[in-house]
Amino acid sequence: MNFALYRELLAVRPIRRLLLVGMVARIPHSAAGVLLTLHIVLTLNQGYAAAGAAAAVMTIGIAVGAPWRGRRVDTVGLRTALIPSVISEAVIWSVVPHVSYQWLLPLVFVGGLLTLPIFSVVRQSLGVLADGDQRRTAFALDAITTEVVFMIGPAAGAIVATSGFTVLGLTIVGVSTSLAGLFLMWFNPPTRSPAQDEERSADERHAAEAAVVSAAPAHLQEAAAELVPAGTSRPGPGLRGKVAHNFAWFTATVAAVFAVAAGAGMVLSGTDVGIVAALETGGRQAEIGIVFLFWCAASVVGGLIYGAMHRPVSPILLLLGMAALTIPMGFAHDTWSLALVSILPGLLCAPVLSSASEKVAELVAEERRGEAMGWYGSALTGGVALGAPLAGVFIDGTGPSGGFVAVGAAGVALCFAGLVLQQRRRVRVE
Repeated sequence: MNFALYRELLAVRPIRRLLLVGMVARIPHSAAGVLLTLHIVLTLNQGYAAAGAAAAVMTIGIAVGAPWRGRRVDTVGLRTALIPSVISEAVIWSVVPHVSYQWLLPLVFVGGLLTLPIFSVVRQSLGVLADGDQRRTAFALDAITTEVVFMIGPAAGAIVATSGFTVLGLTIVGVSTSLAGLFLMWFNPPTRSPAQDEERSADERHAAEAAVVSAAPAHLQEAAAELVPAGTSRPGPGLRGKVAHNFAWFTATVAAVFAVAAGAGMVLSGTDVGIVAALETGGRQAEIGIVFLFWCAASVVGGLIYGAMHRPVSPILLLLGMAALTIPMGFAHDTWSLALVSILPGLLCAPVLSSASEKVAELVAEERRGEAMGWYGSALTGGVALGAPLAGVFIDGTGPSGGFVAVGAAGVALCFAGLVLQQRRRVRVE
């Protein structure tokens, strides 16, 4: 690997400032997941199934709102588009910790709907500020800084929550994110080039698509939702045969990749809840950040290694390994054993997502790729929304170990479903 590319990129002041602003702006929301889960479990005395359901509702809100937020950036400019997010972040997250669980659910949905679109804005701006081959390095660097954020945020959230300040912590999340939005409006990074170059090369387009899902397991909510492209509809044929034409790209192999996306989202979001539950149940909430540090750092290493490989690996095989290796996390007996066991599935997090997005780009023609990536994002978002409550139900019923086993086994089952789809395609071709 040529690490000098990173040094050259960071020498560009606007890119360096954008990455720094993006990193700081992401920290509050990276802590929000742990804070919200522990607030529901400890302060509201609800179970982990309820906490998982709240995470799912917020994920759905993000998925619904991300395309609209992206279109607003394109049509009215960054500063105007961020105004609703700046207001809602401060208001909603200041109200959420003071209401009952029944009122919390619609509030977190609206919070997700209007969340600050920092992930998509940073990537969009990097695509403008970085030229040619620099784009792939810029997206990789953004993925790495995001991993660092999710090493810091959950640890900070756990410390605040275990000190009995979940109400204050959630309020700080809203206010801090709102301030980050104001700073982003002041900085106003470019989101489109003067030439409006929409005919980017296939390699550049591929880099942008792959970068959306090449980063941390802990921010799948935002990453999955923002895969849904805004304004990607293309002129189609007449009404007759339109449906068949629109979905001609949807083969059994593509369906298998979508199953991988759903499985990855489910395993990762379920593992997220499982880590919190395992340590909270053992009275070690303050040590949650240690496990997230090992888990996310392993994802960084795995992504760097996979990106340096000359040959791709099947996303089904990568997910099979990640899901199977998640199951032993349920048998860890303390913080350090859980952290160490999380390394192996963590190493496969970024490779699974990168390999799957690359496979979609390979299988689907460029003129339909935007639509295909949108459906891929929907599959990933659906898995994220399912994983947290699935893990929560088993955690409430059988204990923390049940969450890891449940999502790991479900991920393995989806891999076999994907293999069956691929096998049926081969039989038909023969």
